[in-house]
Amino acid sequence: MALVIIGILVLIAGLILARNPGQLQRLGKPFKLAGLIIILLGISFASIVQIEAGQVGVKKLFGKVQNDILSSGLHVINPLVDVISLDIKTQNYTMSGVQDERLTTSDDAIHVLTSDGLEVVIDLTVLYRLVPTEAPRLIKEIGDDYKDKIVRPISRTKIRDNAVYYQAIELYSTKRDEFQNRIFSSIESDFKTRGLLLEQLLVRNITLPQSVRSTIEQKINAEQEAQKMQFILQKEKQEAERKRVEAQGIADYQRIINQGLTEQQLQYEQIKALKEIALSQNAKIVITGKGNTPLILDTKN
Repeated sequence: MALVIIGILVLIAGLILARNPGQLQRLGKPFKLAGLIIILLGISFASIVQIEAGQVGVKKLFGKVQNDILSSGLHVINPLVDVISLDIKTQNYTMSGVQDERLTTSDDAIHVLTSDGLEVVIDLTVLYRLVPTEAPRLIKEIGDDYKDKIVRPISRTKIRDNAVYYQAIELYSTKRDEFQNRIFSSIESDFKTRGLLLEQLLVRNITLPQSVRSTIEQKINAEQEAQKMQFILQKEKQEAERKRVEAQGIADYQRIINQGLTEQQLQYEQIKALKEIALSQNAKIVITGKGNTPLILDTKN
């Protein structure tokens, strides 16, 4: 529309010059012609609008939002219509205490109170996108700054509302997925009523109070010590069982020997042993009597 305004100004200047006598009158006609050309060019450019890929255009005429939308590509429209381009691709909004991740300059993590009265700090990322057909209604009711008016406040409020149903340790460990699914359902319904589609909700980090973290560390250390002691006891039991089996084997062996050997067999074994001694190179004089114990004399002395 800037070209149209410039063209009108040039046309007015040409009309003024055309009414003046003298040499300036000759410039009136070229000025009027130039003004008309500029106006036509301005109207032509204002009648063509390009919508980029991943966007939709919402038309607004004299402040009134029209219900139809413009998809990506070139469109010929009323030159008096203003077109507002809105992104319909997946967007993310991160609320975090880490400076490189958050979208604000200050700490944007969410501080919530749990059912046991402890304060837990949550880092969260919301993945969402605008429903194309709902773009005109969004502009009418909220405007194009819906990220700060809808996404941020609803997400923070729903997280605080749902955190009161859990204890701090539950949010950190056993019920983290349940908590994430619960806030997803509540945020999704609110987004849908405003023309936004919630795609995914990511609980990036949950920071517990120092007292709770210390308790968890002590519990983990105690569990590790208990497991270590259980391993030692199991090892000692296995060693005791091994010794018991070994002793039982020895006792069984002795019992079998005592029951199986006769007096004649013992004498026979004794004779065999004495025979081996007599045949060895270090021969001894073996004197046997009526007793069971033989007398061995060394012949080298």
